[in-house]
Amino acid sequence: MVTDPGGLLDPDAAAGYLRDWKSRIDRMAADTQAMSDRLGALRVTATDDNDLVDVVIDSTGALLDIRFGDRIHRVAPDAVSRAVLSALRKARLAAAVQARKIVEETVGEESVAGRAIADRMAQQLAGGDRD
Repeated sequence: MVTDPGGLLDPDAAAGYLRDWKSRIDRMAADTQAMSDRLGALRVTATDDNDLVDVVIDSTGALLDIRFGDRIHRVAPDAVSRAVLSALRKARLAAAVQARKIVEETVGEESVAGRAIADRMAQQLAGGDRD
């Protein structure tokens, strides 16, 4: 007869192993949900260097709002365009930093999936510089 003291063939040990495994999975699911909720709520505001334009973006880099300062009437249209793009770039870089921080705080720096998510978001946000 094969014995497995404390191993998976031991019903008590197997039940304990399954409880621990389920606990880890439940914790991972809760952490992932917290990450998703926080990323979904992320909003970043940035201003160009000349204080002409403020932009607000979400975690995907989508432009949610744009506000022009009073000085906007005294500058050339191409300067306004550059100001919008500058503010948008700043917002996207800040969003990438904040997204990575959210991932690290929720699923942890050691999480392979968390690092992949943060890296993908950073690439997506940096790729937005093509606007």
